Amino acid sequence: MEMDAMSPVSDLERANRATVEGLYKALANGDTKKAARVVGKDLEWWFHGPQKCHHMMKVLTGESPYNEFIFDPRSISVIDDLVVVEGWEGPKVYWVHVWTVKNGTISQFREYFNTWLTITELRPLSWLSRHHGSTLWQSQPRDLFKRSLPALMLAM
Repeated sequence: MEMDAMSPVSDLERANRATVEGLYKALANGDTKKAARVVGKDLEWWFHGPQKCHHMMKVLTGESPYNEFIFDPRSISVIDDLVVVEGWEGPKVYWVHVWTVKNGTISQFREYFNTWLTITELRPLSWLSRHHGSTLWQSQPRDLFKRSLPALMLAM
């Protein structure tokens, strides 16, 4: 897994990253009880991609076994309370998970499957002007650079 090189990482960001890394490690080891301990009981979940590809949600709800789809994170980036995890497997599979971590518990999960993602911060220049955005994170699947995929922007 790669470390992000964006900016200095706070203790809170380190803790959020460790929470999400622990979730993937627990799932890789088949320890669904440990994984369930870090996921909030009323997790808010969003999905974008083919309906048959709700892989992480199926694992988290017990609908499919932990090893039906192997999540091998290739990069992990932390932006405040967001932890962005990216993975790809060959030319057909690309996924991005965006986890929101509050007080050591995952409260929100966004799963993007075969979708390019850009996370942008929107902030007003003044109360009369339009919003100005800066890119906080962008998909970078090395194995799929020539592939055409739908693109989404997540505004924070």
